[in-house]
Amino acid sequence: MSGAVDLSSLKQPPAGASGAGGGGDYAVSEADFETKVLRRSTQVPVVVALYSQRSPGSVELVQTLERLVQEGAGAWDLATVEAEANMRIAQAFGVKGIPTVIAVAGGRPLADFEGAQPEPQVRQWLSAVVEAVGGQLEGGEQPPAVEDPRFTAAEAALERGDMAGAEAAYEAIIAAEPGNEEAKNALRQVRFLSRAQTISDSAIATADADPANVDAALDAADVEMMSQQPEASFDRLIAVIKKTAGDDRTKARTRLLELFELFDPAEPFVVAARRKLAAALY
Repeated sequence: MSGAVDLSSLKQPPAGASGAGGGGDYAVSEADFETKVLRRSTQVPVVVALYSQRSPGSVELVQTLERLVQEGAGAWDLATVEAEANMRIAQAFGVKGIPTVIAVAGGRPLADFEGAQPEPQVRQWLSAVVEAVGGQLEGGEQPPAVEDPRFTAAEAALERGDMAGAEAAYEAIIAAEPGNEEAKNALRQVRFLSRAQTISDSAIATADADPANVDAALDAADVEMMSQQPEASFDRLIAVIKKTAGDDRTKARTRLLELFELFDPAEPFVVAARRKLAAALY
């Protein structure tokens, strides 16, 4: 169902909406649907059960869900909706039969079933819902985070100023786990810091005084980056790329790409710099 149902009309109940709904702690009406279902579903999946007091099978299903949610230890929540008293909710979900049960996660319908079901099948369906959203919502009973001792050792080396030790620690993680992006990003940062912190603050003045000196421009770009001026750093290297060729252009381009990798590629100033680089190259 995900994306096929628009629940936006239920974010604000109609004027004069009553709190009518089923009894019990899990009862939800149009008046509190936004709070108890849409907002709550950003934390844990909310199972919405639309039922009728005139349908013994649907009442029995609701009772089963009320028992199971107590066993769930907070992994999911329940909202019971008496359909006749809350027709806008039933209409929003496109309900065609009673009972109908819909799982909502992140404010959107995720899965549903119609009709009374035996308890083993309901349990299986609930397990699939919880597994499908595991770790993707804000709340729920999540296991405590466990620190990776390898990263702890690398960070300790950084705190001591042991750049070589930190670099070696991250390299060891990558050797064992070539796909570990966290370690790769950390290694890029360490290598940049190790290089940049040895450059004199006068590098910018030196580069400005000798525009043909590519190595001076590289140093100046690092100093600007260390000074939280990424746009200036990028522009300096792009200017070098525009007016050089051969090894000098390759050297400047390589350094620029290394600096890009220090940031999220979606950062606006990175996107803009990549466009400038493309124009400079072609």
